[in-house]
Amino acid sequence: MSALSRLAGAIALVIAMISAPVMAQSVSNPEPGVHVIGKGATKLTEYVSYTCPHCAHFEQEGGEVLRSIYASTDKLKIEVRHLVRDPFDLTAAMLTNCGSPTKFNRNHSLFMREQPKWLGKLVKATQAQQNRYNSGTYSARRRAIAQDAGFYDMMRTLGYQRAEVDECLANDAMATALAEKTKGYSELGVRGTPSFAIDDVLLAGTSDWQSLKFQLDLRL
Repeated sequence: MSALSRLAGAIALVIAMISAPVMAQSVSNPEPGVHVIGKGATKLTEYVSYTCPHCAHFEQEGGEVLRSIYASTDKLKIEVRHLVRDPFDLTAAMLTNCGSPTKFNRNHSLFMREQPKWLGKLVKATQAQQNRYNSGTYSARRRAIAQDAGFYDMMRTLGYQRAEVDECLANDAMATALAEKTKGYSELGVRGTPSFAIDDVLLAGTSDWQSLKFQLDLRL
């Protein structure tokens, strides 16, 4: 196939995507710590970590396009699953899951967009701060992380009151579910983030927007 033919094919795929029936954006929460965006026939599973710089970069390049264009047609739905790497990551993941499923997109986008700021604060934590992250009840530890990272202020911009944030941070059942799911993902072959699967088939060598977009456009 010539380069011109490949280009024509790619253009045709883009036109087909744009002209596909536009659906009302929907977000469902089929199980704890899992969100499904859209109702398309093909499922893209996205494994993410909030302390992963590559995940934040992917979100900057392709996150909005995936949700607002691809998942707004009858072709694709996006399943977001969290691979938690450490207590900071777990705390952030619990807050993106805070509230009704309809709030997830904004929560997720905010934590990814602001990652350099809040993660930078936690990386520079003093010994006294680190001691708070590793002592007391687990909910107290998560509150300490949230306070030092500026999570309360971030959540306030989305309309959350401090009491609501504390309630989400105290959800030990959610924390356990996220940790257990992470172990399960490792057994499926997910070794890092971001990782992607299309209809439950893990994509090899795919961790950036351009690589993923190419494979999506071939299938949709």
